[in-house]
Amino acid sequence: MSADRYYMYNDNAFKLGLFGANCSSGRAINKLPERWLADWDSCEKMAKLADEGGFDFILPIGRWKGYGGETDFQGTTYETITWATGLLAHTKQITVFGTVHAPLFNPMVAAKQMVTADHVGHGRFGLNIVVGWNEPEFQMSGIKQRDHGDRYEYAEEWISAIKRMWNDKEPFDFDEEYLQLKNVVAKPKLHADTSPLIINAGQSSVGRAFAMRHCHAFFTNFREADVKKSAEFVAKFKSDAKELGRDVNVYTQGHVVCRPTRKEAEDYFHYLTTEGVDFAAIKEVLRLKNVTPENTPDYDELVANLPPKNVGYPIIGSPDDVAEKFARMHSAGLSGIAFSLVNYVDELPFIIDEVIPRLEKMGIRKPAAQNEAVA
Repeated sequence: MSADRYYMYNDNAFKLGLFGANCSSGRAINKLPERWLADWDSCEKMAKLADEGGFDFILPIGRWKGYGGETDFQGTTYETITWATGLLAHTKQITVFGTVHAPLFNPMVAAKQMVTADHVGHGRFGLNIVVGWNEPEFQMSGIKQRDHGDRYEYAEEWISAIKRMWNDKEPFDFDEEYLQLKNVVAKPKLHADTSPLIINAGQSSVGRAFAMRHCHAFFTNFREADVKKSAEFVAKFKSDAKELGRDVNVYTQGHVVCRPTRKEAEDYFHYLTTEGVDFAAIKEVLRLKNVTPENTPDYDELVANLPPKNVGYPIIGSPDDVAEKFARMHSAGLSGIAFSLVNYVDELPFIIDEVIPRLEKMGIRKPAAQNEAVA
């Protein structure tokens, strides 16, 4: 895999990405009138804004079934490889990922789909491998969910077979425990490379080990309360990967509310996570994780406190505040962040105009014109 693709074709020390925009409501379980509906025209406009504004990547969620409630949170969702292909056709520089449930995608079909997306984007397609956890989605597909460790064993075979499809010039057989493939041929190959940029966010030890073996980037949670601990985790993860002969970047995820003043941002986030919440959907999310009033004594308190946490790490404040939080992440060794917004099209211009220039002044982002020369 080329260094250009690994660094998303630019020199930005801290990468910025958008997360979850292929799903209705994004990642915030809300019923606000301005909530994200994820219709195609809005997705295309978002991608063009991000591309022209200097963002580095777009990362979707692999979701097949909504969570009900008043809004059916994430119930309207685009399949991610075809979504990425469409966005790649309408952009010029940004990397767009597909988030792929390995157990739900035939490896031969998936390999061909990803090669097609990569050619459309001239090398800007990325792969986010997930193994799945949501049982109703597996039931809907007619595929039995495996035990946790077995999920990654299957994913190991899945990505190993696909890598051969991307690179082997002669027909091959692949005969392992889960996959038995005969006389496999695959043309064309990827666009001028041996692999797309591959990422994973498995939080278990099995998931982290998988990422070290197969991925170029790993997503983890950021601990603002203890930046030192976050830095230690990042350093150890990179060191462990290097022992395997691999160079793996580490990213994080969160949700941004950026307004001209800190008070405006905090007031809006409070509204988003109190009056604006679709609480019926929150309860369904918890039920799927086997958290119910019967088995959880502080259930009502948990329901009330989940919305601010459900979006990931909240990055709330003025442009100065948001830029400073990004700088702290960079100081912990993180290579970037994928974040969600309540409405991507409405909120992106302010972030592009006010936050990104501050990051450039801090020296952790390059002006767009300089990055165009690198691409």
